[in-house]
Amino acid sequence: MKVLDARFETSVAEPGELPRDGLPEVAFLGRSNVGKSSLLNRLVGRRGLARTSGTPGKTRLVQLYRVELRREDGSQRAVRLVDLPGYGYARVSKQERERWRELVEGTLTARPALRAALLLQDLRRDVGEDETLLLAWLAERGIPSFVVFTKCDKLAPMQRARRVRELGRTLPLPADRVIATSAEKGLGIDTLWTALDAAL
Repeated sequence: MKVLDARFETSVAEPGELPRDGLPEVAFLGRSNVGKSSLLNRLVGRRGLARTSGTPGKTRLVQLYRVELRREDGSQRAVRLVDLPGYGYARVSKQERERWRELVEGTLTARPALRAALLLQDLRRDVGEDETLLLAWLAERGIPSFVVFTKCDKLAPMQRARRVRELGRTLPLPADRVIATSAEKGLGIDTLWTALDAAL
């Protein structure tokens, strides 16, 4: 998969503001500071497209990016990448967390254009109840989901492989829907694009 162009489209604060043009969409989900923006940048080969921050909870809007692709057979297609606010960050009010939940659920519900949801999980951390419940929520709504392990370069290769196996056994997904990546080193990016191409 070759990225021909990638650009920021818009930010939205309410699900009703989302585009309805039918362009296939892939949603990025995960805890605050799990590396969503970094992975998105690596996927499209544009270092500063999605703004990254060391401050958890920084992204409070849905960020939309349009990507033009050339597939292996030479055909071209476009996809929209949807970067959702992170969850699990405690230093915000209960009201703010509820607003985030409504925004995320509204973005993912009743959108025929949504072809896949990527749940990002730091490989160094255990899969928590939030992730388990989110995967069940996606499954109940028939939204194809993948778990994408991030920051895999932080572990040595043998430790990384063992950790992927350990966490993979805790997930209700087949092995081909669990992908290990590193935005820093580019690990797993081609594999992820291949999986997304099949889902689109």
